Amino acid sequence: MPYPETLNEKPKIIFFTDFDGTITLKDSNDWLASASSTLIHDLALTKPVQTDHLGFGAQGRYDLNQDVLHNRISFRDAFTAMMNSVKTPFPECIKLLCENIKLDPYFNDFYKWSRENHVPVIVLSSGMLPIIRALLVHLVGPEANDIEIICNEAVDRPPKTKDEEGGWQLKFHDDSHHGHDKSLAIRPYREHFEERPDDPRPVMLYAGDGVSDLSAARETDLLFAKKGHDLITYCEREGVPFTVFEDWSSILATTKAILEGKTTVKAVADESAEQAKMKNF
Repeated sequence: MPYPETLNEKPKIIFFTDFDGTITLKDSNDWLASASSTLIHDLALTKPVQTDHLGFGAQGRYDLNQDVLHNRISFRDAFTAMMNSVKTPFPECIKLLCENIKLDPYFNDFYKWSRENHVPVIVLSSGMLPIIRALLVHLVGPEANDIEIICNEAVDRPPKTKDEEGGWQLKFHDDSHHGHDKSLAIRPYREHFEERPDDPRPVMLYAGDGVSDLSAARETDLLFAKKGHDLITYCEREGVPFTVFEDWSSILATTKAILEGKTTVKAVADESAEQAKMKNF
């Protein structure tokens, strides 16, 4: 349910999450066009990686990545070029992704627990709604239709339609540099409780793996940052509270402990800060 309906059941925790590379093991946009939003933002990427599928391939991704890194093109324009390189009819794209993209092996456990404990899960993504919805329902089941998704869209490319070769195009969620400023979806919740300081405020959590998730993480109480990604470095530099996860089993364990009062966001963040000093991740 969208804001403010999400607050009707007075949840104790609201869980916001990225989709590609966070809930899934691979980035669906990466698979389609060999150029993922995560890899474009990965400053450690210095050479092309061979992951050719339907789009312009590894070399095209590498060249585009260099343009983004050297500020010759915005992420929004780069992502547009990436998606424009995919000419396959949109229904076929969805079919191929459902056959090839896998879920984090523990996300189903987390989602089942969240439903049983009235913890809303809200997906914030740079991906496209029909793809994300289809993958969630395919990988999780029909109950995934209850997950709120805020993301970009795929629309017809006149005079063609999405069912035709070269007949679809990306439609961004907003006018921001990234095409989807994820923080805008979370901010109304923060402002709601800032205006109502006497109302019980839910803990707001976020899981992500890319630099584009940083703005969203700033709006929540704690970020689950995926191990091995540059997002951790950015969080340390910017002072954003975070804890590291490898898969959703640790996210479930930590979120459950917070809900049951066995730990706090501050305690989790402090422990992660100590681990960061020791370079345990």
